[in-house]
Amino acid sequence: MKLSTHESPPQGSPGELQPDAAALVGTFHERLAAIRTEVRKVIVGQDEVVEHLLLTLLIGGHCLITGMPGTAKTLLVRTLAEALGLTFKRVQFTPDLMPTDITGTDIIEEDITTGHRRWTFVPGPLFTNVLLADEINRTPPKTQAALLEAMQEHSVTVRGTTHLLTPPFFVLATQNPIELEGTYPLPEAQLDRFVFNVLLDYLAVEDEVEVVDRNTTRMKPPPIQACTNAEEIISFQWLVRQVPVSSQITRRAVEMIRATRPAESNAPESVRRYVRYGASVRATQFLCLAAKARALMQNRYHVTEDDLRVLALPVLRHRVLTNYQAESDGRSVDDVLKEVIAR
Repeated sequence: MKLSTHESPPQGSPGELQPDAAALVGTFHERLAAIRTEVRKVIVGQDEVVEHLLLTLLIGGHCLITGMPGTAKTLLVRTLAEALGLTFKRVQFTPDLMPTDITGTDIIEEDITTGHRRWTFVPGPLFTNVLLADEINRTPPKTQAALLEAMQEHSVTVRGTTHLLTPPFFVLATQNPIELEGTYPLPEAQLDRFVFNVLLDYLAVEDEVEVVDRNTTRMKPPPIQACTNAEEIISFQWLVRQVPVSSQITRRAVEMIRATRPAESNAPESVRRYVRYGASVRATQFLCLAAKARALMQNRYHVTEDDLRVLALPVLRHRVLTNYQAESDGRSVDDVLKEVIAR
């Protein structure tokens, strides 16, 4: 399947997919268009956020959503799960939430015919395709660690027994950016497992007017039709990985990530001045994978430098730690990263 005639691939990057991958492309774009249409029945003005969530799903990752209360985070995730034809569960993370509350636990069950007792595993809410971890930073580190195992290994361990999760497994975790009292900041190891940190902002005026009109004139949102299923999504995840990336683009991604580390020779002055720790190699891998997915979603079969620039900020903002000097000078991590990306 050839590239469009108005755009040529970078040198060294082939312009077509292998036949087995190319056969899937038509179905991929049909499903993608249908999913967007279904989501827009309910969600207004959050197209960019929806695209980031789809990108995350297509590369088999997880997403952190930072947004104010009342910005429809739960509704967005539930609607997307319905359009994807996936199972959905929501967990409200609280200070008293225990690991077994999310992983599940073993209970003693008696066979009424024989009278014999045995241990039976009762799965927790982690056993789903799409998990909304609401206010993830309000639960203790022990429970956060249980979620980290599920995110990293796609399995949970209870009483020494490992239980595999059914793919695809997609965690969408939310944080409230203003209420920090009584929270447990996520450790860097857990933050690094999220592909994106997406900022969910307030709606534009016209979008907010439409939301008010919709929600004050109808009793409930319209039904959402499932446009795909778990099996197809797994095949789409495979398809994304078949998109070729030239060595020049890979090197550019590596240079961009390395520029966030203060000790590197190519780090700009703002990074040397304001950054404590830069991004890891995992950031480079996620950036390249997400760029592949973005290229495919835009009906291109090669990755461009523009893909890297567009995706770098949400990939990096939760991986780069600024210092006290940045706080003193009023420089946010986004301010510093924008300078890195623009180089």
